[in-house]
Amino acid sequence: MVYVLSVLIGFLTAFVGSIAGLGGGIILVPSLLLLSHLLDSFSWAAPQNIVGISLLVMVFTGLSSSIAYMKKGRVDYRSGRIFLSGAIPGGILGSWLSQFISEDAFSLYLGLLMLLLSAMFFIKKKEPILKSQPVHSKGVDRTVIIDGERFSYTYSLAAAVSIAFAVGVLSGMFGIGGGSLIVPAMILLFGFPPHIATATSMFMILFLSLISSSTHIVLGHVPWQYVWLFIPGAWIGGTIGAKVNQLLKGKTVEWILRILLVVIGFRLILQGIG
Repeated sequence: MVYVLSVLIGFLTAFVGSIAGLGGGIILVPSLLLLSHLLDSFSWAAPQNIVGISLLVMVFTGLSSSIAYMKKGRVDYRSGRIFLSGAIPGGILGSWLSQFISEDAFSLYLGLLMLLLSAMFFIKKKEPILKSQPVHSKGVDRTVIIDGERFSYTYSLAAAVSIAFAVGVLSGMFGIGGGSLIVPAMILLFGFPPHIATATSMFMILFLSLISSSTHIVLGHVPWQYVWLFIPGAWIGGTIGAKVNQLLKGKTVEWILRILLVVIGFRLILQGIG
C-alpha cells in the first residue's frame, strides 16, 4: 500500500504543482501529514521527514517541468536569477529552523499561510502592459511575447530580493517549494503574466529545492528508503502538468491556485487544532 500511494502522491504532487507553478509541496506535505495519522505504514512521516522528502521530490519536479517550459520559451531567466539570489539564503535558514517546529504547530501555521496566500488573489493586481505603452521605471524592466502578444512588466530589485528571501525561509521550513508564495507575488505585485510566472517559478524551484534539500540531508531529515518511491511519479507528473499548463488561460491558472490554497489551508488548520 505504501508503495502505490507514494507513487500516486508523487504524480499528483508534480502534476498539480507544475500546472500552477507551485512545485507541488502544498499537495505532498498535507497528504503525508494526513496519511501519518490514518495509516500505520506512514508512521515514519514526521514533519521534518516530510519536508525533506518534499524538497527532494521537487528537485525532480522542477527539472522535468523546467525542461518543458524552456522548450516553449516561457522562462524569464534573468528574473529567475534575481529571485534566487534572495531565495537560496532564505531556504538554508528556513531548513535549519524547521527542526524546532512541533507537528501540530506545523500544520496550523502552514494552513494559515495557505489561506493568507489565497486571500492575496483578491487584491487588485498589477497588470502586465503592452510594450507600445511607455514604461518608466528605475527597477528591472522585462519584456515577453506570449502567443504573439508582447507584454512588459517592471519591479524593484530590492523588493524582489527581499520577498524572495522570505519565500526561501518559508519554503525551507514547510517544504512547499516556494512556488505557492512566489507565483502570487510575481502576478499580483510585479505584473508577471501568469504563464511566465508559473514557468519561472518552476525554474526557481529546481535550484531552491536543491539547496534546501541539501540542508535537510545534512540535518538527517531525509528517510532515503521512502524518497525513491515518489520520484518516478513526480517526473512524469511534472512533465505532463507543464504541457497542460500551456493549454490553459491565465485566469484558469489563477483559479486553480485559489481553490487549491483554500481547500488545503482549511484542512491543515483543522488538523493543527484537532
